[in-house]
Amino acid sequence: MPRLFTGIEIPAEIGDRLSLLRGGLPGARWIDRENYHLTLRFVGDVDRDVAEDIADALGRVGRSGFEVVIEGLGALGSKKPHSLVARVRPNRALVELQAEHERLMQRIGLPAEQRKYTPHVTLARLRGASERDIANYLSLRGGFSTEPFPVERFVLFSSRNSVGGGPYVVEEEYALRPAARAEDRGRAHGNATWL
Repeated sequence: MPRLFTGIEIPAEIGDRLSLLRGGLPGARWIDRENYHLTLRFVGDVDRDVAEDIADALGRVGRSGFEVVIEGLGALGSKKPHSLVARVRPNRALVELQAEHERLMQRIGLPAEQRKYTPHVTLARLRGASERDIANYLSLRGGFSTEPFPVERFVLFSSRNSVGGGPYVVEEEYALRPAARAEDRGRAHGNATWL
């Protein structure tokens, strides 16, 4: 049975910058740069028929591309931090794409995701890292940010059961429509004719 999730790949140059954040945190198991991604919807282990249904349903997504900004670092885990992450600034297009993936998975018959969607890129899994060490790490590097980068597609990933995540394999890719440029959007709105 494949273990699947949908996501957005991180461009190589952004991945290179994120990889420079590795180190300096005892108890962190760092994710390899080639496995950085932004999860949209975790699916889990499914049989081949369900996997094919998922791949087909995702092909019907007809959204436009958009931009993403990584802004700040943080730790996930309410009682005990379990992951060090780069936060992704939420934007309407990203949230709507994720919500559509959620609706599609539920239509296929998968249970609803119980956790609130928090867009992020996992940098490390934390095991045995003290809260003080995490706080010190974040105080030194927490202001990390990137320029906006374009999202022109999303993918269906599979993962192998391993320690620390990855390797992730792109099983299918789905192009988004070209994003309208700001000047084109302005022209479209500015030329409206009211009758």
